[in-house]
Amino acid sequence: MGDRAYATTGNAQNPLPVPPGRTLNGATTNGTTPKPVPAVPPRAVPPYQYRPKPYPPPRSRYTSRRNWCCRCCLWLTLILIGLVFLAAIAAGVLYVLYHPQKPTFNVTSLRLIDLNVSSSSDLLSARLNFTVTARNPNQKISFSYGDVSISAFSNSVDLADGSIPAFLLDPNNVTIIPVSLSSSGRSVDPSEASDLMKKKSYPLEIELDTKAGVKIGRLRSFKIAIRVSCTGISAKESKVVSMAPSPSPRVPPPPPPSIDAKCKPKIKILSWTF
Repeated sequence: MGDRAYATTGNAQNPLPVPPGRTLNGATTNGTTPKPVPAVPPRAVPPYQYRPKPYPPPRSRYTSRRNWCCRCCLWLTLILIGLVFLAAIAAGVLYVLYHPQKPTFNVTSLRLIDLNVSSSSDLLSARLNFTVTARNPNQKISFSYGDVSISAFSNSVDLADGSIPAFLLDPNNVTIIPVSLSSSGRSVDPSEASDLMKKKSYPLEIELDTKAGVKIGRLRSFKIAIRVSCTGISAKESKVVSMAPSPSPRVPPPPPPSIDAKCKPKIKILSWTF
């Protein structure tokens, strides 16, 4: 069997062109070999270094003090709100159980015995008697009053002063309190003195200042300052003859005229009333 001849392809007959200065085996045409491309060495991993976390800056005294004040204010506010809430609950329970009503005061009689104004020295002397009637409409609540200081005014002029001792207004009770006021040699403004001398009837205002507390069974409240103002009173000076001629017996003074002036109690804080 003979050798079989194979046809050559066109690629063998026409080889690919070689770039100038190069050969098929990588050598240059001038007989030198190309320099190898240097390999890039891998980057060395730096060693691990411990880095501690930075400390927070120290707090200033001003910041700490301010935070403490804020906490105190917050707690005080919460405590006050709680106390108000408890007081409201207690007041509601007491109202449902006892139905409290405020006491009433009336001036039921008044006599202006003497009112003398000196035209030369503007000195005032006055004396008057009146009766205050206090009523307590509650069935189980009593009111305790301290010493009462009383003043009588006429157009803002202080005519006379006096006081009465402390008293207790029992439940469902009426207490009648006689009061006597007087003044002597009290200086007044000349214009006010002239105005008083011209009048025959004097509008009066009576003020009673005291401290009052509530008593329910064995429970007692603390006393608060109150002012009872009685207005709408008009009085004329009435001279009372205390002695008759010697043959006759002593003539009693006529009864004081009856009036019904209502009084309004108000809570007093320093110089303000509510």
